Amino acid sequence: MNTKKIESTEERKKLKRAARKKAAPKAKRASTVARGSMKKKVKQMIKGQAVRKR
Repeated sequence: MNTKKIESTEERKKLKRAARKKAAPKAKRASTVARGSMKKKVKQMIKGQAVRKR
């Protein structure tokens, strides 16, 4: 929802809340989809000395 043109914060809040209520609820996450803590972590590349440019 675009509320950039509305200056009043209270008015903007009211509109956003109404839009949120009107929006369809999101579907539940499937059991096969991993949540953030369950996802495989990517190993960080080893930090070494930077190669000097010639």
